[in-house]
Amino acid sequence: MTSETAVATGRRFEAFAADYLKVRGCRIEDQNFRCKAGEIDLIVIDPESKLVFVEVRFRASNRFGGAGASVTAHKQNRIRNAAKIYLLTHREFKAHFCRFDVMALSHDKQTNEIDVNWIKAAFV
Repeated sequence: MTSETAVATGRRFEAFAADYLKVRGCRIEDQNFRCKAGEIDLIVIDPESKLVFVEVRFRASNRFGGAGASVTAHKQNRIRNAAKIYLLTHREFKAHFCRFDVMALSHDKQTNEIDVNWIKAAFV
């Protein structure tokens, strides 16, 4: 049996996060938006009609700070810059309030389930 690649693992947890958000009333507008400035994993409209740029991070354990701590200042800048380009190329969202969320996912080895830490307005 071959192990899953990092890209495949990332896509699997992005799909998990998208499903999690949909169940909570969010509408997925875009996934894996890429440009020269960076990449945004999920772009959603939340139940309050806010445009949310979501960074999905998975860590097998919380050692070294866990998934949330892995969104460095450099990564935040890349997401912000990609969001600017997204807004320039998707004018229909120009009047929306925007925020940056992090979906920090980890594996609970005791329950064999995925722990979700949805950090709203994780950075500005």
